[in-house]
Amino acid sequence: MRVVNQAEFRSLPPSQIVPALADQDIYLASESTIYRVLKYHNSQHHRGRSKKPTPRPLSTHCATSPNQVWMWDITWLPGPIRGLHYYLYLIVDLFSRKIVGWEIWAEESAEHASELVRKTVMSENTTRHKTALILHSDNGSPMKGATLLETLYQLGITPSRSRPRVSNDNPYAESIFRTCKYRPGYPEAGFKDMTQARHWVMQFVHWYNTQQHHSGLKFLTPHQRHNGMDKAVFAKRTAVYETAKAQHPSRWKGKTRDWSLPSKVWLNPENTVSCSSRKSAIATIIED
Repeated sequence: MRVVNQAEFRSLPPSQIVPALADQDIYLASESTIYRVLKYHNSQHHRGRSKKPTPRPLSTHCATSPNQVWMWDITWLPGPIRGLHYYLYLIVDLFSRKIVGWEIWAEESAEHASELVRKTVMSENTTRHKTALILHSDNGSPMKGATLLETLYQLGITPSRSRPRVSNDNPYAESIFRTCKYRPGYPEAGFKDMTQARHWVMQFVHWYNTQQHHSGLKFLTPHQRHNGMDKAVFAKRTAVYETAKAQHPSRWKGKTRDWSLPSKVWLNPENTVSCSSRKSAIATIIED
């Protein structure tokens, strides 16, 4: 404590004090040890004119059925020349992984995002009287625009955003963008115009929702999960496996394959947060 409070060190963190002492042929302790000593003596505090960093809680959400939690994001699609891009706005349902809304525009804006949200609410027949809906996104300017926030308020939708400068708080939306851009036939050289881009994305969304057997859904399609067809599909698969096991029992050492999905789907789960408590908290916010 005597050393770190000397005039030459008292304004420096341990990460700079240790190498400065080493330049003087002195090894006092490691950075972590100095931090522990400072904390023990209640001397580890924020200093300077900058604001003290405030911890941002992780946005944790739980869905037990479709149209409870939506996630959305924007990605760029290459245009006909270098530097010209089109912007794909896309909304995904957490529970079913279905793409419930999408659109392409020439720029990013909260107005376009607001229009897409309204269209998606209408297409999914989701209103504030039916369900408490959460819309999760990152911290881009279109996501925080006043126009979008006003639209969400009017529709009874609770906005949710990722932590600042954290790239993995919205993983499902990012995953779909990667799937889109690595699909066969994706024009890496660029779309010739917005019409071609919309036509290609429309085909991709149809394939993703109705034809792709999603590995995260036990190889259901998002359409099957979204429309409550999962139990019938899984029951049929289970019957096929049980019949095969009865005919050739030597091929199985234990039970047949588990064709089921958990009833709760989490976005950024925390072990201390239950789905029911999250729902009640959301209900309280909406009532207020």
